[in-house]
Parts: sequence; structure tokens; C-alpha cells
Amino acid sequence: MRLVEPILEWQDEIIAIRRDIHAHPELAYQENRSSDLVARQLESWGVQVHRGLGITGVVGVIHGKTSNGRSIGLRADMDALPIQELNTFEHASKHPGKMHACGHDGHTAMLLAASRYLAQHRDFDGTVYVIFQPAEEGQLGAKKMIEDGLFNRFPAEAVFGMHNWPGLEAGKFGVCAGPIMASSNYFTITIAGKGAHAAMPHLGCDPIMAATHLAQALQTIVTRNRNPYDPAVLSITQIHAGSADNAIPDSAQLRGTVRAFTAQTVDLIDKRIGELAQRISEGFGCTAEYVFDRKYPPTYNHPDETAFSAQVLEDLVGAGNVDANVQPSMAGEDFALMLQERPGCYIWIGNGHGDHRIPGHGEGPCMLHNAAYDFNDELIPLGASYWIRLAQGWLSRPYNDR
Repeated sequence: MRLVEPILEWQDEIIAIRRDIHAHPELAYQENRSSDLVARQLESWGVQVHRGLGITGVVGVIHGKTSNGRSIGLRADMDALPIQELNTFEHASKHPGKMHACGHDGHTAMLLAASRYLAQHRDFDGTVYVIFQPAEEGQLGAKKMIEDGLFNRFPAEAVFGMHNWPGLEAGKFGVCAGPIMASSNYFTITIAGKGAHAAMPHLGCDPIMAATHLAQALQTIVTRNRNPYDPAVLSITQIHAGSADNAIPDSAQLRGTVRAFTAQTVDLIDKRIGELAQRISEGFGCTAEYVFDRKYPPTYNHPDETAFSAQVLEDLVGAGNVDANVQPSMAGEDFALMLQERPGCYIWIGNGHGDHRIPGHGEGPCMLHNAAYDFNDELIPLGASYWIRLAQGWLSRPYNDR
């Protein structure tokens, strides 16, 4: 393992920063304290800091020893989740109902560690843009930063991202060309019927019956309409109807999510949900209002940048510790929006199985979006070393190797 040695000397300092961020989680577009901390640290290391992109985003500009016209973007996310933390260790959340349950505190810490090294050594040519993004958790922070001129003001040739991955052994990485994470889409179906006394159902039009039949029928889209070789998930996650035991309500609502790796499959599922919602509702004498919200496209890793990232990883930890054809996830990631603007690659760094957690962790598993999760601090030197080796290697390539 070829860790960048100076980072090991600062490891305790960066861990303290990570745990401070964990203890003070902030939700989407509210990352004011986190942004202040990031900006303050970058400035203390001589990094040129720009703020305000995506409301609370921070971008650091680190110039190398010479200007060769090359550039690279490295991105970390900063926001927390609206989850009540179950951990009781010293750095547990101090804000009820808010928690760093996805490791964005660790992502920020790894990129800060890399920024410190790059700024203090500048042993590369060209420019590194370090991007600290707000609002990744479903609130389109990447889109907001792009709309605020991210790649116009900081014209990186390519952009790279990294996420910790529980269940993947610490010290190992996962990456693949093409989609590594799915598109993220949400739907709401509101069925309007006619309320009636539960003892006299013939006097009404029961939206609950329409909703239950529709819930079953929607599953046939994946099993009967979708090409079996094109992965997709359709999950109904909420059904709301009624407030009394002896009354048929006027309406019922179904909500859920659709995940897929291709736009064509999303289009198909969107179309069929609308058709089934309308026709089944009409069959029960009801009507349906259908809304389909496309949040994130698939996170698509560009082949050349993925091959380059995989080689950097293999040089860092050895080929046996890099799964260069990792099985993609149906989870979503708004870094996908940056990859639509610039070529790049998104990788997973193993967070282990939870054995790293200190006394005081909750009883739940150390999984993403779990109230007992905590980031593995042992990853900080490893993730930061990847960022550094990636930047150095990318910026040293000849122009005709782009």
C-alpha cells in the first residue's frame, strides 16, 4: 500500500475534523458551519477559496508548480440526513433529528487531507479544483452548483468522485465502467373516489380498492414489460388513505421510487405507471392524478477515466484489492449530473463491516442511512492518497493521452 506519508502525520488532526463535522450535522443547503470549517482549513493551507456556488458549496483552487493548461476536479459531499442518531460516543450528533449517516463527513475529511498535501507540496503541474458540494441527499446540490457556473468558472477537464461503501472490506475499492449507480426517480399517484359509510360501500367509489389493485399491478411492469436483461426496481414505499374505521375515504395515495440504468427503461416504466393508474382507477369508478419526478440520471463512469482511476487504485493498493468490474448499485447519486457535464469516474472505497466502531455505537448495522452508522476513520489516509495520486497522474499525462 503506497500511502502518502505526510498524511499519516496529520491523521489525528483530520480525524478530529471529521468527528467535529459528524457531531454538527447540517441538512441540504444549511451546511453553513461545515462550509465555514472547510473554507477556513483550505485558507490556512494557502488554498484559493471560492464560496456560494450551490448556496453553501465551496471550491478550492490549487495551482501546481507550473501551469500546463491541465486541470482536474475532485468532489466530496457535505450534507447530513434527517435521521435521529442512535450512537452515544463522544462525537455523536449534537443536533436531534440530524445525522451524518452516509459518511459525507468522512468524504469531506478525505478531500481536506488531500487538499492540504497538494497545497503544501504542489508537486504537480496544472490545476486541481477541490469541490465541496452541498445537498447531495436528494436535493440536487450538484445541479445547483453547475447552474451557478461550476464548470464555467472552474473548467476541469474531468471530474472524479468517491463514496465509502459498507460491506466492502476496508483497504479495498470498487469501480466499473458504465453505470455504477442507478437513476433515481419518484412517483406519486393520487386516486380520487367517492367517500361513503363503510357499511354502505355501494353508495361510494372506493379508492382503497383501486389503490390495492394498482399496487399489485405496478409490479407487473418490471416482470412483464421490462427487458429482463435491463435491471430495474419499482418499489411502492407509502400508501395513505382514510382516517376512520367506519368510513370509506374520498382518496388514496401511493408513493414510491423507480431505479434503472438506462433512460429508455425509465421512460417505459413512467409510461406504464401512468397507463395502469388511470385505467385501474377508472375500473373502480375513480380517477387518478399521476406525477413522476426524475431526480438523478444514472451515475455513468466514462471508460477512459475509469480505466485511469482503476490503474491509480491498483498502483496504490495492489490489483487484488481493486474490483474493477464491481456490481453496480440501484442507489442513486447526484454526482451523475457532474458526469453529464464532464467525463470522469466515481469509485467506492470499502468502509468495512462495522468492526471499526468505538464503544457507544448503536445496535444497528454500520450501513448507509442507518442510525448506528459511523465512518471508518482508518480510510482517511487511504482515500486522501488516492485523490493525490489521481491528481498527480492525471495532470502529468501528455495532451494526446486525454
